[in-house]
Amino acid sequence: MTDQHRVLLPRSEVSPQLQVGRRLLAAFLVLASTVLIVYLDRGGYHDNADDSVSFLDCVYYTTVTLSTTGYGDIAPASDGARIANILLVTPLRVLFLIILIGTTLEALTDRTREQWRLSRWRSQLRDHTVVVGFGTKGRSAAQTLLSTGVGRDRIVVIDPNHHVAKAANDEGYVSVAGDATRSDVLARAEVRRAKQIVIATQRDDTAVLVTLTARQLNPRLKIVAAVREEENVPLLRQSGADSVITSASAAGRLLGLSVLSPHASSVMEDLIQQGSGLSLNERPVTKAEVGRPPRECKDLVVTVVRGHRLLGYDNPEADPLQSTDRIVVIHRSSTPHPGGPTSGTDPTHGGTGGTGGPGGAGGVGFWRNERGGGR
Repeated sequence: MTDQHRVLLPRSEVSPQLQVGRRLLAAFLVLASTVLIVYLDRGGYHDNADDSVSFLDCVYYTTVTLSTTGYGDIAPASDGARIANILLVTPLRVLFLIILIGTTLEALTDRTREQWRLSRWRSQLRDHTVVVGFGTKGRSAAQTLLSTGVGRDRIVVIDPNHHVAKAANDEGYVSVAGDATRSDVLARAEVRRAKQIVIATQRDDTAVLVTLTARQLNPRLKIVAAVREEENVPLLRQSGADSVITSASAAGRLLGLSVLSPHASSVMEDLIQQGSGLSLNERPVTKAEVGRPPRECKDLVVTVVRGHRLLGYDNPEADPLQSTDRIVVIHRSSTPHPGGPTSGTDPTHGGTGGTGGPGGAGGVGFWRNERGGGR
């Protein structure tokens, strides 16, 4: 596996000064421990100079022994001193040498440690979200997921640019540098065990290829894709995308709406921005809401999701609500809504996909792009 295609796990950075300080402290502790061992049994050592071993002699003997210099002027003479050298001083000497060559050893063990972290990460990862493309759209999608309670460790970023993948890794995401149209790159992101994938590539043809590859690897995967041109929406849906967002036409509609109704445009922009003001989310129907009309819910209901059908809040078929229904609601971001935030577990609804509802200014895009939609 090349460095350009390996999985990058988030890790805490330690400054070089702190690393050197830790090694110096460890070396000093080993040195002090050895001096203490020698000094406590100083009577068992022989000094060729004066036959007496002082504290300074113990320090001197320790330094030349740990550094493997070994002048031989001071040596263990008694059985106890020799046993102490075998069982204690020699292991400390090895430990001291390991600390001295710690930089080289760390380079050798770093790959093993990274392999262990990667293996542990793979064994624990389930039902996560894969974001393909960490440009403006991909980054915004990831930030929206974070704002709805999804942890960074539940998001895996794929980008063909190694520097972009490294930047995502620096922000705390697990990242893979590689071409997401290749099955081996998607496999490194554990797409087979993912719950959903957000495709935010720069080219529409790339989005189609990624969709086809992802669908082949995981037939149950929820696929949300962004395209620039509206004419490519049917192609993405035929390739297996569950939801397609047309970025160019959506931006154009917002521009036109801003000219015709600036205040409505501000509301629409507020709805698609998570974390402040109004938010658009999908959640299950609560027990208290079952059997009641959508208008009597605590939150403002925009759409009722019944199976694969989307029913407007004023559709007679939506009244009453059923226990298996899900509802798309508008609520204040600062006020928790019943059922908890679900945008993090289903990005095909809510902040990223629901720029409006039935009868709303953004409703055209929502109704057209949702697979199986239709009133």
